Amino acid sequence: CRSTDYGTTYEKLNDKVGLKTVLSYLYVNPTNKRKIMLLSDPEMESSILISSDEGATYQKYRLTFYIQSLLFHPKQEDWVLAYSLDQKLYSSMDFGRRWQLMHERITPNRFYWSVAGLDKEADLVHMEVRTTDGYAHYLTCRIQECAETTRSGPFARSIDISSLVVQDEYIFIQVTTGGRASYYVSYRREAFAQIKLPKYSLPKDMHIISTDENQVFAAVQEWNQNDTYNLYISDTRGIYFTLAMENIKSSRGLMGNIIIELYEVAGIKGIFLANKKVEDQVKTYITYNKGRDWRLLQAPDVDLHGSPVHCLLPFCSLHLHLQISENPYSSGRISSKETAPGLVVATGNTGPELSYTDIGVFISSDGGNTWRQIFDEEYNVWFLDWGGALVAMKHTPLPVRHLWVSFDEGHSWDKYGFTSVPLFVDGALVEAGVETQIMTVFGHFSLRSEWQLVKVDYKSIFSRRCTKEDYQTWHLLNQGEPCVMGERKIFKKRKPGAQCALGRDSSGTVVSEPCVCADWDFECDYGYERHGESQCVPAFWYNPASPSKDCSLGQSYLNSTGYRRIVSNNCTDGLREKYTAKAQMCPGKAPRGLHVVTTDGRLVAEQGHNATFIILMEEGDLQRTNIQLDFGDGIAVSYANFSPIEDGIKHVYKSAGIFQVTA
Repeated sequence: CRSTDYGTTYEKLNDKVGLKTVLSYLYVNPTNKRKIMLLSDPEMESSILISSDEGATYQKYRLTFYIQSLLFHPKQEDWVLAYSLDQKLYSSMDFGRRWQLMHERITPNRFYWSVAGLDKEADLVHMEVRTTDGYAHYLTCRIQECAETTRSGPFARSIDISSLVVQDEYIFIQVTTGGRASYYVSYRREAFAQIKLPKYSLPKDMHIISTDENQVFAAVQEWNQNDTYNLYISDTRGIYFTLAMENIKSSRGLMGNIIIELYEVAGIKGIFLANKKVEDQVKTYITYNKGRDWRLLQAPDVDLHGSPVHCLLPFCSLHLHLQISENPYSSGRISSKETAPGLVVATGNTGPELSYTDIGVFISSDGGNTWRQIFDEEYNVWFLDWGGALVAMKHTPLPVRHLWVSFDEGHSWDKYGFTSVPLFVDGALVEAGVETQIMTVFGHFSLRSEWQLVKVDYKSIFSRRCTKEDYQTWHLLNQGEPCVMGERKIFKKRKPGAQCALGRDSSGTVVSEPCVCADWDFECDYGYERHGESQCVPAFWYNPASPSKDCSLGQSYLNSTGYRRIVSNNCTDGLREKYTAKAQMCPGKAPRGLHVVTTDGRLVAEQGHNATFIILMEEGDLQRTNIQLDFGDGIAVSYANFSPIEDGIKHVYKSAGIFQVTA
């Protein structure tokens, strides 16, 4: 069925897709929502139905393979990658009408489109290809030029299966040798460098949490951890990591995936919530400077009924459930929105530790500084009208008839009936960014009945458009301190109780000005540890007099003062000069450990086609070393000022034979 009026009426499409066609999945093109793909049930047939008019009409195409998943290009609306049930990767440049095989033995979910501004070609694909000996290789190629001779291997060695991650400016891989895992990163498509964790760290698992704002958040499970991870944050290039918090709680998702209980608050940079395991208790902490400083959440002063809450830090505090919902039709246990900065709604409890039974719903209107309880049971809470209104529905296995709406950030609620017959609610959908204030609730009247769709239209509640007089300002504070991430920020929001519609540009920053740099704007650099509030001292395993950690990357290095400014912190002057690292020249070091490898790791080249060689050196500076490469066929080349970031050295063998290549 199809609706063009937000679910008021529906038109049956059985005759347009085929009366006997059984459908399994629907995809909407993220860059052009008029274009839709429907997949047939693979147990019945292998075909695809394509619409270019928002599902009004369809064209059916037979396929020679069975699609498991699709990945659309982030910019080009007609470019699609298809992953088949037999682990092959196909590409299409005409929105699924014709397909071309790219590669076989692709690891599930380990293929990625190019990133604009970083990859040279828009049609480049990054993929992890498994080998017959139980390893994998990281390969790249263009979708229409993916023959063996045109593929590139940006990392010369084999990698661990399911380790390739391409995200924003970074590419991550894992290599295990002798039972110990090593992790590598490429920043902005430069040569891969080994990730540096503190020397005492013995990781057995790593998850990339975030790569926002030119910094990596990584959760690392040490050899002695089972249900917790340590949180590390990196420098801009993603190489040098420092510890931000130990023993963050982890759990398993519905599909067996690892969930790290760390939540980034939307709308205001630098604010994170984390559930930390302290002995046998789980407690919730908050940071306002990307993990430099953490503190417990202050419990509300009064409970839902206005009675005083006797809950004093550090023995008693507020604790929240931080798992993001894996169900797109549920609000989840915690939510915040870019369009409603400062507003956070979460399920939790007050007391000495996080509870899984005695829970209610809490809200913060100031980015987590203060909290109020809004329900004493678990509710789903959705943001309506760009975050200007809240809609709540009881989370229960029993049928419900009512929902609640608040225009004053949960201080008061109006009760509305949305169905005359109680409904077992399976989920609800509030379309992101829609200004029409419409919600679709779906469920069953009984456990044996068919699905019911209920359209809830809130337009009549919003009496008018908001004007300038309907807004007020608020200051972002961290325990009274007005400078957060090096900035003093003032936001605007609708005055409580004003029942007017906000619109797209209603909330956001009114004033943003830099602050003078203070101690809390800096974190300890790699190899240094915090002592007290504002002292960074060298770790027991680190020699600050040795510049070797940076000299492998070039002819100069930054002589650390023990501090580095927090990434994306915008403070100016003050202590900035005192804590800024100074550039120093690297001492000359003799070259050692020269290696020559092929980009794909194979020792075979096709006659008349390019063979690409990579030069690696364990010690010394490639840019100041003279390299001579003999291809073994009578041709040799010599390089000075050789850059390890280049795409390798290409050579064409004009005759067949066995050649000894030496460097």
